[in-house]
Amino acid sequence: MSVAFTKEESSETAAELHLPDRPISPHPNLATAQGLARLEAEAEEARIAYLAAQAIEDVNERRRQSAAPYRDLKYLTERLRTAQVISAPESNAVVAFGSKVTFERDDGRVQTYRIVGEDEADPKAGSISFVSPVAARLMGKSVGDVVTVGDQELEITAIA
Repeated sequence: MSVAFTKEESSETAAELHLPDRPISPHPNLATAQGLARLEAEAEEARIAYLAAQAIEDVNERRRQSAAPYRDLKYLTERLRTAQVISAPESNAVVAFGSKVTFERDDGRVQTYRIVGEDEADPKAGSISFVSPVAARLMGKSVGDVVTVGDQELEITAIA
């Protein structure tokens, strides 16, 4: 139905009510135990926000306030449903999902990242997704191995 035939204030208001779904990655939904706990907490926060929005009397405001939590709850529910929790690696001999790997770049910078699932990756906090180009090149390698990512060479100096 056209916006002209509803009680919505404008086409912008209508657009606010129909947020696009958050994209679901085509990659396996691997997660650490901490990542799964974070997804569960985010889903609970979205559920609480959605329920709070549903208590708003004004129908237009209720719809506006419900849109984002509803979209997030759909996404998080699907991610929880498909999550595959991967245990921490038993050995530090090679880089694996859950490993904390330190490497030195060509320019002398030393960086350390933990390789985690897509939903828990936060490079600024020291974690990268297992599907990122850097992580993908490091997986299965050992201390002393050198990998090329783009125009940079990275030498693995430690695995924890």
